[in-house]
Amino acid sequence: MRTPLDIVHERVSAAIGTREHRDLGSVRPDEAVAFARACAEDDPRYLEPDRPDFAVHPMYVPSLLRGPSGARDEDYRADGMFADEVPGTSGLDVRLMAGGQDVDFHRPTPLGERIGADRVVDRIEWKGRGDARFLLITVVKTYRAAAVGALATVTERFIVR
Repeated sequence: MRTPLDIVHERVSAAIGTREHRDLGSVRPDEAVAFARACAEDDPRYLEPDRPDFAVHPMYVPSLLRGPSGARDEDYRADGMFADEVPGTSGLDVRLMAGGQDVDFHRPTPLGERIGADRVVDRIEWKGRGDARFLLITVVKTYRAAAVGALATVTERFIVR
């Protein structure tokens, strides 16, 4: 009998190497400042858009999951995550956990420029034994600005039980 984990493994295995693109819109000063405040940032470079040295907080772009229009109700799982955030799990009754991430920053995020994210499923691995088996999915996201290129590369791992 195929379990939900078996189905996730099949789906993700078939998607390895597949690139998905998402348009995230333009970075606006008000949103960048709101993010910095939510991070309890106290550096005025991230909080005062009128400063000549104003900058977007480095973690802002890797935190973007959707463009400015957000998502529709049907885009969410019952647990509040986006249904497509963890590959291969949409519509399945599985438990999801973050498994860690590595972020490599390439250049500062420019204001007003369109940002996009390319996501590639890198690998899937079985972990654990018996009833304690789970899947570890690794996804690589590259955030790019239209004119300047790659801003950050994020390698994310998701645990699926």
